[in-house]
Amino acid sequence: METLCCETHMKPVRIVGVRVDNTGFDEAVELATSYLRGDRLRMIVTADASTVVIAQRDPEFREIVNSADLVTADSTGILWAAKKLGHPFEERVAGIDLSWKLCDVCAREGHRVFLLGAAPGVAERAAENLARRHPGLLIAGTRHGFFDSDGEVVDAVNASGADMLLVALGIPKQEKWIDRNRSRLNVRLAIGVGGSFDVFAGNVRRAPSWMRAHGLEWVHRVLMDPRKIRKVARIPRFMWLVTRHGSGASSG
Repeated sequence: METLCCETHMKPVRIVGVRVDNTGFDEAVELATSYLRGDRLRMIVTADASTVVIAQRDPEFREIVNSADLVTADSTGILWAAKKLGHPFEERVAGIDLSWKLCDVCAREGHRVFLLGAAPGVAERAAENLARRHPGLLIAGTRHGFFDSDGEVVDAVNASGADMLLVALGIPKQEKWIDRNRSRLNVRLAIGVGGSFDVFAGNVRRAPSWMRAHGLEWVHRVLMDPRKIRKVARIPRFMWLVTRHGSGASSG
């Protein structure tokens, strides 16, 4: 029977029309764990400044985010916005940290994990490293992010017996893919994880903890991969949107 242990404690805040739930990290892990023990697919979105900016010009994406089962604050930009709008968040709940912790939960409880996305070979290396770091973790399967047929991939995920699906196709493609196929997927939990596979695989080094603590992770990302400048360039737009439409923020 499905457990909804902490769902009533979720405190949603609208940031320029985009819902983000004010949950702490431990609470998010507890809620996600209840999803893994459930009997239907649940979707988690990890929202950052890019999520909010893209949602302004993409109504379909905005609706997907706003209807997700859980939307976490995946960046210091979201924390800044929530505080500025009068609804300060408890803490950041980064998608990569949440995924990492949930792999530990899966290893402990016997849930199977499927990794979908990134360049050829990356998901495989990420899976190997995750299994090494989380003894007992059951990797149901892997698949790179270059494919033409959703049906073929959905069939592969379902045939693997996976309980948790991590999708690394980038925002908003990964969220749209999950939403488009959610009626056909047999997994219990699906999360869009962006570039996390490259970190798990060891291809990209994550920013030092002191940079993450001071909101400078974006600097590290650009230094490591100049192609990330396009995503970082959305931050000024995000700040402008929050400042301009601040009076429209609401809680609940």
